[in-house]
Amino acid sequence: MLVRMTISVRPATDADWPCIWPIILEIAASQDTFAMEATPSECAMRASWMTQPPGRVVVAIDIVGQVLGTANMYANRPNQGSHVASGSLMVAAPARARGVGRALVRDMVAWATGYGFRGIQFNAVVASNQRAVRLYESESFRVVGAAPGGFLHPTLGFVDLLVLWRDLP
Repeated sequence: MLVRMTISVRPATDADWPCIWPIILEIAASQDTFAMEATPSECAMRASWMTQPPGRVVVAIDIVGQVLGTANMYANRPNQGSHVASGSLMVAAPARARGVGRALVRDMVAWATGYGFRGIQFNAVVASNQRAVRLYESESFRVVGAAPGGFLHPTLGFVDLLVLWRDLP
């Protein structure tokens, strides 16, 4: 039986990077949910993940302050596309299915709504990542498109990449 945790989400600081980096390494090594190198450069990954304002980076923490997951969020495109938010979420393996991803998604929705974005678009959700797809759908995202065989999964072969959308008020 999985036990739900008390989770809070707060803005990430530079001091959080040593806790974020192992989560990214774990996700990268699995090669099954993100299109990224299996062994990324820490310097390059830090520059990529730690989105600068007006974007935002957050961590999900438990009651003792342990980092369980992280998300970054930003405008999906510049200029004429800057009214649509996007981002990426990562949850440490031991914390999965315990509400961490949901807390990160809800934080992203609140941030995007507060900044006046008209919607959130996830550009490349791996279709075989059913836990993430179910989570997003339960939070009012809908699949609006797919790139057939757009992701090379290490055991399943070519699987679809989904585009998900959520309208914001």
